[in-house]
Amino acid sequence: MVVTGGSRGIGRAISLELAAAGADVLVHYGHALKPAEEVAEAIRCQGRTAWIIGGDFSNPQAQHDFVEHAWNTCGKIDAWVHNAGADLLTGDASQWSYDQKLIALLSVDVQSTMVICKEVARRMHAAGQGTILTIGWDQADRGMEGDSGELFAAAKNAIMGFTRSLAVSYAPQVRVNCIAPGWIRTAWGEQAGPIWQERVIRETPLGRWGEPQDIANLARFLLSREASYLTGQVINANGGAVR
Repeated sequence: MVVTGGSRGIGRAISLELAAAGADVLVHYGHALKPAEEVAEAIRCQGRTAWIIGGDFSNPQAQHDFVEHAWNTCGKIDAWVHNAGADLLTGDASQWSYDQKLIALLSVDVQSTMVICKEVARRMHAAGQGTILTIGWDQADRGMEGDSGELFAAAKNAIMGFTRSLAVSYAPQVRVNCIAPGWIRTAWGEQAGPIWQERVIRETPLGRWGEPQDIANLARFLLSREASYLTGQVINANGGAVR
């Protein structure tokens, strides 16, 4: 299995959960090698094989190269989780202009999902089977105020619509689904101020932040044989939030 953006946050949890379920995992990282090495070591400690491949998906050529490199490394790939995305909420990127953030989202989130998953689906279809999982956002189709809401809604709606269409294009050999997380306690959530902490609880009927492990558990199910009748679905994992 391959997990892009697999070294941190949701991607890290998915990588480890898939390994716990018995999978060998290729962990992709964008820029930081050390976290990817730590995830790979944790996978090996579970008795599974782990590989690490870096790739800056803001570079279109790197998108194509990564797919080829992944297949050459693993030999056969029957499950692919495309979790890689631009982090615009923490670090230096949080201070970028609206235009800079848009460019990053369009290249790292939208273009890499479409280009890479299209090629992955083509290869899986030729092999006769495979499963692809993308990552959307639960508020993308209903809207959220502010620059981040506008930007992420545009990007994640594109991914969710693409997922539905890719599923139709490559059925029945390849299943393609999307998880749309709600408020998940990743790096931004851990440092969010009191106003945001209160908002999350208020807007989430289950009364808590989601954890990366919540998304990992759903990912494991969607990639399993138990989900063999599910394709073209966008599944909200958001504690019941509806607004």
